[in-house]
Amino acid sequence: MPESIPLRAAIIGTGAIANAHAAAIAATPDAELVAVADRELAPAQAFAERWGGPAVFGSLDALLERGGIDVLHICTPPVAHADQAIAALDAGLHVVCEKPAALSLDELDAMTAAAERNDRRFAVVFQQRTGSAAAHVRRLLDSGALGRPLVATCQTLWYRDPAYFAVPWRGKWATEGGGPTLGHGIHQIDLLAWLLGDWASVQGQLWRLDRETQTEDVSTAVVAFANGTVASVITSAVSPRETSSIRIDTELATVTVDHLYGHGHDNWRITPAPHVDAEVAAGWALPELEEPSGHDALIRDIYAAVRAGDPLPSTASDPARSFELVTAIYSSAAQGVTVTPETLRADVDRRRSLESPVTDLRRG
Repeated sequence: MPESIPLRAAIIGTGAIANAHAAAIAATPDAELVAVADRELAPAQAFAERWGGPAVFGSLDALLERGGIDVLHICTPPVAHADQAIAALDAGLHVVCEKPAALSLDELDAMTAAAERNDRRFAVVFQQRTGSAAAHVRRLLDSGALGRPLVATCQTLWYRDPAYFAVPWRGKWATEGGGPTLGHGIHQIDLLAWLLGDWASVQGQLWRLDRETQTEDVSTAVVAFANGTVASVITSAVSPRETSSIRIDTELATVTVDHLYGHGHDNWRITPAPHVDAEVAAGWALPELEEPSGHDALIRDIYAAVRAGDPLPSTASDPARSFELVTAIYSSAAQGVTVTPETLRADVDRRRSLESPVTDLRRG
């Protein structure tokens, strides 16, 4: 496509998260929102008026028949993601999909296969990977500047009241895919894996402590990474003081990020070990120019790759890595065993659906 012609974007699903996508498209110089689709036309019309008046459609089929679209942003509930992504990819569009990308690993594999056979880009929104601080810390870890990573913690401690789970599709295996491990914790789990690399084994447990759901409301796991790091991972939907945090202790330093839904330089800290020379530690300082994490940075980089015909950047590639890790937590809980990448692929039931036994400790 000539540089002077913007990439034409469409959004399906005009709920709350769609506003973040519309804002990111508006902030991307070579992108233009030209269409939206939602089965509820009144909110779709209101959304369109708020974001520059793109054309409004009542279904994905009608939107695809319109033609003239380069990138589809999927912001619908998870149950619809796979069918919508595959239809768009087969129609020749690139796809940007909100997390969780799918209800199962099999669905995600089918979406990835559709992208490959059509030579299209398929990006899943894991915006916690973005931002200048995260990129800087990844470079330090990859270069060995901080020594070998040893132990880590990954916490997604959020609060969702009973009314949140009263939405018909939430808290149900068939429509949400999983509980907060899939819907919430996957963001921090994804950032942890983006920083530490491939995982080697998972021991996980699922708990229902307070909420009326089919799924868990808390999960706990121990993850061993291929580089030898051992991480404790906890996800909760019942924690009143909310936080999202990662801590990585290396031979030479402790790296921490503490935030909620997005991070900037103030959320990160690199603490040297007592024996590290001050001049060495000074070389680890975050860059002067700051870019916070978020949809804007992610969408900008995705669109740059699409326009250039390049592979997706690391902030948008490898959608299966964190999905496999999350699936492994469910698989381990279901089978009561330690799960590896090889045994995960052999767990046909969990590949098809994350539905797993949950230890119910509710009272009353």
